Formats: sequence, structure tokens, C-alpha cells
Amino acid sequence: MRQHPISAVTEPTQYRAIGVVRGVYVPTDAEQLTRGVIRTADGTELEAVVLGRLLTLMRRHLNLDDPHLWVVYPRSREEEGLHLQMVGVWEPSTLAAGEESDADALPEGDDYFSVRGELIYTRPETGDLVVKVRVMPRPDGSRPVPFKLQLKGELPLEHLRHFVALNLRRQGQLLQMESFEVIGPVAQRGNRGGKGRRDGGAANKGGKGRPPTASQGGGHSGGQRNSVVSRPAP
Repeated sequence: MRQHPISAVTEPTQYRAIGVVRGVYVPTDAEQLTRGVIRTADGTELEAVVLGRLLTLMRRHLNLDDPHLWVVYPRSREEEGLHLQMVGVWEPSTLAAGEESDADALPEGDDYFSVRGELIYTRPETGDLVVKVRVMPRPDGSRPVPFKLQLKGELPLEHLRHFVALNLRRQGQLLQMESFEVIGPVAQRGNRGGKGRRDGGAANKGGKGRPPTASQGGGHSGGQRNSVVSRPAP
């Protein structure tokens, strides 16, 4: 089976926020390439920054005048719409010897996003959601601050403080929920009068009594493990 730019989930309560966007990357500075926008076919301009080894790949192997399917980490910016951290590109036909062009297509299609985290806000009547995503500790042991994603979709209030897995589609500057799964309740830290539950969703199938697992697909630290950067075969 060929690789996929979004890795399979390894833990039921694995946090992550990752997706793919097709478009032309236009850097703010043609010499630096690290900041710019992704211009999509629907005319949307998505603010973006380039992370890690993707920068070298872009300089050596990609024609930036053409659209590409970028692997990205989404972030929410107040009144600025969607912000993307670019960590990879999915284009086996260009970057891997012997691949056919149909290998570039994904079963989920373009503009697909996977978000897994704690539902901390939902307003079904307006279709507004906020999910908190935790990030893996950095190599130096420091723990990045969890981030919140503003999403669109209808989830009942009864699912607040539960771990949810969402499949979403980008629509303009928004991520619109297409389907969801409620994994189980999230143990709340700082409970008074006891140690609190650490089951991470044992009440629901798949919880298995384990605490939530921070994902490398949600931030800078080790993020390449949750996305595939296609590159030439050795």
C-alpha cells in the first residue's frame, strides 16, 4: 500500500490537526520563501509559513508557479481567517521515480482536514465549534501550550469536554465539519477532592483506560512523522 500524507491514528485519543490544501504558494519575499500565501482555485488566499525540510524541497524540486497539494497544520487567527503551517507536499508523480500522476490523488480529496482533540465550545444554533489540541513535548523537554481551533459544524452540548475526532473540508477561510466521532470524556486536570479520572475515554469503545496522547501532527516538534514529504527516491 502506498504512503499517505496523513498518518493513521495509533492511539484512540491521539491529538492532531493536519490537512491538505491544493494551490499556488506565493512567497512574500522571493528570496526567503518562508512566509506567503497559498492561492487556491476558489480564489482564496490562505496565510502560510513554511516549516522544516520542506523549504529545501521547494527550492530544489518544485516549480512554485504551479499548484501543489500542500500538507499543512491549521491554526486559527482572530479576524484573519485560517493560518497554515506548511510541512510537506504530496506529489509522488513529480518527486518519486516511477509514480503515475493518478498516485497524486487522495481518497479524501483536496482540502481535507483531520482534527482530533477536546471539544471545549459548541453552539449548535450557529454551527460554531472550538477544539483544543495538545502538542508533543519538544526535544528539550519543554511542553508547548495547547492551541484552539475555531471550526464550523453542529455538535450537541452533551459532547462538551469530550475527545472528538472530526473530518473537515476547507471552505474558503473556514474548516467545515463533514463527520465526527465522540471517543469519550476527557479527564479534567486540577480536580479538587480526589485524583480525578485518567481514563481518557474508557467509557467509550477504544478508550482502553489510557490518557490522551499528544500528537506530533499539531505543532513544530517532530511534526514530520504525521505528514509525508514526498521526495526523490535515492
